[in-house]
Amino acid sequence: MKNIFVDGYNVINSWPELKIIKDYSLESARSELIETLSNYAAYKGYKIFIVFDAHMVNGSVEKKEKFGNGNVIVVFTKEGETADSFIERMINQVGRKIEVSVVTSDSLEQQLVFQRGATRMSSIEFYHEIKGIERKIKSKIEKSYSKKKYSLEDMINKDILEKLEKIRRSN
Repeated sequence: MKNIFVDGYNVINSWPELKIIKDYSLESARSELIETLSNYAAYKGYKIFIVFDAHMVNGSVEKKEKFGNGNVIVVFTKEGETADSFIERMINQVGRKIEVSVVTSDSLEQQLVFQRGATRMSSIEFYHEIKGIERKIKSKIEKSYSKKKYSLEDMINKDILEKLEKIRRSN
């Protein structure tokens, strides 16, 4: 299973929709990101870690919470630890053992994680990846829905259909 580490605030500040939401409520922007990535993780079968900085929050301890089917884990870092340093620490542990990708637009962070065995993707590249998957899901749903449409002939008895046809032709 591919693991993706996402610098949460970096993504929120890069994606157009999330930037707008953030202007009204940072909590709402976080929730929207979590929901979007939960759908993506379920569709692709990936495990996603969304990491939010709490390094400036006095007394904060590292917190992890699972979402969706457990494939999305939201991490709030402890006091004094940035999202970048948390991601680097995790990549050091698993970077060359499993398939790992990091989503951030921080170019220094991209270089560091690449050196440690992870692939990297900018927040905007990830945005376009997500939008492409959302279009595929929407198209799949629309196709599935259109296949379920039935005509009158499919829904009524053949004898009744023949009688209706005779009535129609006699007028």
